[in-house]
Amino acid sequence: MDFDFDKVIPRQNTNSVKWDLSADKNVLPMWVADMDFATAPAITEALAMRVSHGIFGYTITPPTFYDAIISWWQSRHAFPLQKDWLMPVPGVLPALSVIIRAFAKQGDKIIVQSPVYNHFFISIQNCGCEALCNNLVYANGNYSMDFDDLEQKAADSSVKLMLLCNPHNPVGRVWTKDELLKVKEICTRHNVLVISDEIHSDIVYDGFKHIPFASLDESATKHSITCASPSKTFNLAGIQSAYMICANEDIRKKLELILNEQDTIFLNAFSAEALIAAYRHGVEWMNELKQYLYANYIFLLDFISRELPQIKILPLQATYLVWIECKALHKTSDDIANALLQKHQLWVNSGTLYGANGEGFIRLNIATPRVLLEKGLNKLKDFVNSQ
Repeated sequence: MDFDFDKVIPRQNTNSVKWDLSADKNVLPMWVADMDFATAPAITEALAMRVSHGIFGYTITPPTFYDAIISWWQSRHAFPLQKDWLMPVPGVLPALSVIIRAFAKQGDKIIVQSPVYNHFFISIQNCGCEALCNNLVYANGNYSMDFDDLEQKAADSSVKLMLLCNPHNPVGRVWTKDELLKVKEICTRHNVLVISDEIHSDIVYDGFKHIPFASLDESATKHSITCASPSKTFNLAGIQSAYMICANEDIRKKLELILNEQDTIFLNAFSAEALIAAYRHGVEWMNELKQYLYANYIFLLDFISRELPQIKILPLQATYLVWIECKALHKTSDDIANALLQKHQLWVNSGTLYGANGEGFIRLNIATPRVLLEKGLNKLKDFVNSQ
C-alpha cells in the first residue's frame, strides 16, 4: 500500500505544541520531535471505533495490550518478553520521574551522556537530583562513548542511576552491542542501575540494528529498566501510551509504589487501542515511513552539499532528528537558533538545549512533507548567506 507522506496537513489551530506555541503563524516549526504525517490508518480506524461507542469511563488495560507489546519486541528486536515484566505508563517522561523517585534521593547523582535529550536534565532536576555528564566524544564527524570517564563517574558512591538514550537523541547514533556491553559491565561493577530510553528504537535505518539493552545477557535483563512507546514511531505523543520493561520483581515492586503514589497507574481510554492497532497492523506504514524519512535525509544532504558546504550534517543512523554542526559560522548555537526564528521564521533547537557540549550544533526535525523540508532548508540558506 502507498501512504501519502507528501500530503501537507494543516496543523495550526489544533492545539499543537509544535505549530501553535508561536504567536507568529508564519513560523515553520522543525524543532520538537513529532511528525507532520497522519498516523497509520489502522490506528485511526481503531480509535474511531472506540469513539463510536460513546462512553469513556474508567478503563482497565486489556490483555491484548501486553500481547501486542510482546509480539512487537519479539518480531522487531528478537527480544522475548514476559507479561509480568510490562508496566503501562502514560508516557516515557512520567516513567522517568517514577524511576528516579523510586531509586534516588535528593542530592544523588544520575549519569547522562550529553548532548542528550533535554528532558533528562529536567526530570533529574525536578526530582532534586544532579545530572552528572559523561560527555560523548565528537571526532571526525561522529560520536562515541568515553568509557574511561564513565568508569570514573560510575565509581562515585552518590551515583545511583544512568539514563541511557538508545538509540541516541539528538546525535542519531545506534549503539553497538560491544558499546552497550561496556556500559553494562561498568554499571554492574559499580551497582548503577541502567535506565534505557528506547523510544526511538523502531526508527532505525538500513545497515544498523537496535539492540535492546536488557537483551544483552541475564545480568542486563535483571538489572535495568527499559522505557518505550509507539509514540515516536507512529506519531502518537498526544495519546499518552507507553510502558516500562522490567524483569526484576523487586525493582517492579518499588516502581509500583511510586506509580500508585503519583496516581499514574492507569492509561486513558484510547491509549491501549492505539498501541494495539499500531503494533498489530502498523508495520507496513512504518516501513514506508522509514523509507520516506531516509529519502528526506538524502534530500537534506544533497541540498547542504550544494548550497551550504560550510555546515556539516552528521550521519543519521536512527530517529528523524538531524544533528547539524554549525561551528564554521562562528556563532553560538543560541544565536543561530534565535536568528533563524526571529529573522527567518524557522524554529529549530539550539544544541546547548541538550547540554553545554552541544555548543556549535543545532537539531532539525525532518519528519515533514518534503515541500516543507525544502522550505525550511531555504530559510536556513537565507540565514547563512546573510552572515
